[in-house]
Amino acid sequence: MSQGARLPFKHFLLALAVVAIWGSNFVVIRMGLDALPPLLFATLRFSFAVLPAIFFLKKPDLPWRNLMSYGLLIGVGQFGLLFLAMRGNISPGLASLVIQTQVFFTLMLSMRLNKEGVQGYQWLALLLAASGIALIASHTDGSATPLGLVMILAAAFSWACANMVGKQAGRVNMLAYMVWTSVFAVPPLLALSLLVEGPSAMAAGLARADATTWAAVLWQAVGNTLFGYAAWGWLLARHAPATVVPMALLVPVFGMSTAALVLGESLPPWKLIAAALVLSGLALNLLWPLRPWRVRAGH
Repeated sequence: MSQGARLPFKHFLLALAVVAIWGSNFVVIRMGLDALPPLLFATLRFSFAVLPAIFFLKKPDLPWRNLMSYGLLIGVGQFGLLFLAMRGNISPGLASLVIQTQVFFTLMLSMRLNKEGVQGYQWLALLLAASGIALIASHTDGSATPLGLVMILAAAFSWACANMVGKQAGRVNMLAYMVWTSVFAVPPLLALSLLVEGPSAMAAGLARADATTWAAVLWQAVGNTLFGYAAWGWLLARHAPATVVPMALLVPVFGMSTAALVLGESLPPWKLIAAALVLSGLALNLLWPLRPWRVRAGH
């Protein structure tokens, strides 16, 4: 693994492509939800991530418990809640921003498991991000409802729990890991769709689905899940995480700008201030450990 502080230009472009896909994906989700009920949409997304790829990728040499836990946390916990929230409870741009609180949930879970104390800069980072979330919650212009914020925060927490499970998996083929864990996301999502949305709503959604809808489903499965996670895992296998991970700060930038350009989502001053607060908290948390004087002190 390269330990250098800079990505080669081609690798930088690959990382940029991944975060652009992940950021613009929130607009794609919104397009898919115009026709499909949320839980059915999530079911189709993970179904296409499994088939036909599972016939060409060997199961990772991991316990079934690990694969099942990750699949449930990502499929039902993260994306099930995310899709439900985006069906009228939060705008795509704000969803792309708030979901990044998974960074702080991951940090807290990691420190609790490792019995480490929270550093001063981490409390400051958390305060900045929490201030941004509070600013979003204080505005009721239709961009987000209290229920929407709670659901996205719960989705972020589920993502953080999945990060812990993924860390236990160690270094594996990330593409195969995503395919085989997705197997466990499909049955519960389908069951929830049948129970919550009902067969008639599911059938009506499939009848409404057009080429744009199916393109959104395939983009979710192939572009976001298979290409995105596989490319990100490939980069992390070749470079220090501290070199790659900060690129994820651009996800909400792409998310909010794409939502504004494609869907006409408004960007009033309060929303930009909230984004600045959340992104400042994320940046402080990710970049403070990389500060030059810390690196020099370590020599």
